[in-house]
Amino acid sequence: MDPQPLKPGDRIEVTIEKGIYSGLGLARHQGQVVLVPRAFRGDRGRVVVESVTRGFARAVFEDLAVPAAERRTSPCPYSDRCGGCAYQEIGYGEQLALKQAILRETLQRGGTAWDGEIPVLASPEEGWRTRATLHFRSREGGLALGFHRAGTHEVVDVESCLQMSSAMNRAARSLLDALRRSPALWPKLRHLELAESGDGSELVALLDARLEAREAAGLAALRDGTPWLTGLGALVGHEQRRFVSLGGSPHVHSTVGGLRLRSHVRSFFQGNRFLLGNLVGEVLSLVPAGGTVLDLYAGVGLFALPLASRAERVLGAELNSTAVEDARANAEAAGSRNVRIVQGDVAESLASWRPEKGERIVLDPPRTGAGPEVVAAVAARGPEAVVYVSCDPPTLARDLAAFRTAGYEADAIRAFDLFPDTAHLEAVVRLLRR
Repeated sequence: MDPQPLKPGDRIEVTIEKGIYSGLGLARHQGQVVLVPRAFRGDRGRVVVESVTRGFARAVFEDLAVPAAERRTSPCPYSDRCGGCAYQEIGYGEQLALKQAILRETLQRGGTAWDGEIPVLASPEEGWRTRATLHFRSREGGLALGFHRAGTHEVVDVESCLQMSSAMNRAARSLLDALRRSPALWPKLRHLELAESGDGSELVALLDARLEAREAAGLAALRDGTPWLTGLGALVGHEQRRFVSLGGSPHVHSTVGGLRLRSHVRSFFQGNRFLLGNLVGEVLSLVPAGGTVLDLYAGVGLFALPLASRAERVLGAELNSTAVEDARANAEAAGSRNVRIVQGDVAESLASWRPEKGERIVLDPPRTGAGPEVVAAVAARGPEAVVYVSCDPPTLARDLAAFRTAGYEADAIRAFDLFPDTAHLEAVVRLLRR
């Protein structure tokens, strides 16, 4: 008899076979794939099917009869609601093993079979964030500030997040308390962005609100109630959004490999304070010394400036104008005369630069990956080595497959748990020409 197709509302018994990307557990029911969030290998029990699409069903546990051996009581009281930490309920060692296995399988499914070791560098689980974005939600009963419930835009009001430092948590709640006294503002508030220096000495807050600049000026008084803020700003406007300072400096600093790097609250910067130096050191070790290095998606110069001491020349491309200002200021402060950062699209920048023999290229794209156009443009230059830094295994696997087609193979893979307790993982891959 053919199995009956699953439909929403069905209750079935499952055993989770393995974890897959995005914090999901995979089970099978009569040959049909069932994906369950926050489920781990060995979990057994009854699930309720929530949706069915071509190829798989999504379900949630209604009764976890036999929990996986590695399960633990989550140290976070919000873990059953907040969508930020998919792995809070399993031990940290198992988290690392799971992430390593998922990275290996994802690469293999994309065509990169890697038989070697993939070391994963661990991070402290608490207080690792230097960047955080929290969401406001105006609702009956008041104003909430926190993180989204998984798969929704519902805001879970979070008194204290374990990922953030005590200063970041205090600042968030202090600003919330002050804003709760101005109900007229509630519908206009969108997000709160926080940026902290690596050593915790600087903390900048940015309010993202549907306000004009003259309206935002009245928010400067918020800093008086949050004395440990070193800077406060707002993102204002409607169609064209812009940053306005409400007091203090919009920058924080982190020291990496002896270099002091500034980053604006609106610039991208790696968010784990504990592993930053290790990540940069690994990238430097994988880039052959000498020659010209292209740093694509250069940000504030996190890789470009340390590479300057090992390369004849470093040429970086970054689209975000604020990050480019930071990178240029960082290069000047470091006295790095062989570094040039241009503002522009990476693909367009590559097209405008004449290829040089023996180039080395560092790629650190956003979660969407470099993509086929950039991969093709990089490979066409015939670089000696490409070092790819990725925070998303599926897009990494896709781009490595494209590099393989263009004649480049991975010869080293490293992983860094920059996002402990979450489903995310940072990977560094070196590619050499076959």
